[in-house]
Amino acid sequence: MNARSILADLKAELGRINKAIFALEALDSTGTARGGRPPAAKATPKPRRKRRLSAAARKRMSEMMKKRWAERRQKAAKPAAKKARGRRHMSAETRKRMSAMMKKRWAAKKAAAKKAVKTPDRTAATAE
Repeated sequence: MNARSILADLKAELGRINKAIFALEALDSTGTARGGRPPAAKATPKPRRKRRLSAAARKRMSEMMKKRWAERRQKAAKPAAKKARGRRHMSAETRKRMSAMMKKRWAAKKAAAKKAVKTPDRTAATAE
């Protein structure tokens, strides 16, 4: 026998077994065969009971939360005491010192540029 014929025989046998199972299940439950989808489960579940706290438990929770929020407010108040710094300003003396440094730096750059222009490039002179 080849594999195809064995597979066909097994599928036929499976079909017969499934029919027998279906018939036995139908007889077991109501005595008549029923087709289609199984009946749906209850649509509305049993409503849950509402949890209620005792007055003492509610008071304990209230006190705990008040204590917790008081601690958080206290922690938040500490960093707020520090003054927020805005833009920093230079003193007049520092401004004069920086101005002199920059003037000196730019003068050196201009001198270096002039020196580079005055000395001819040897590679350009030899190329002519």
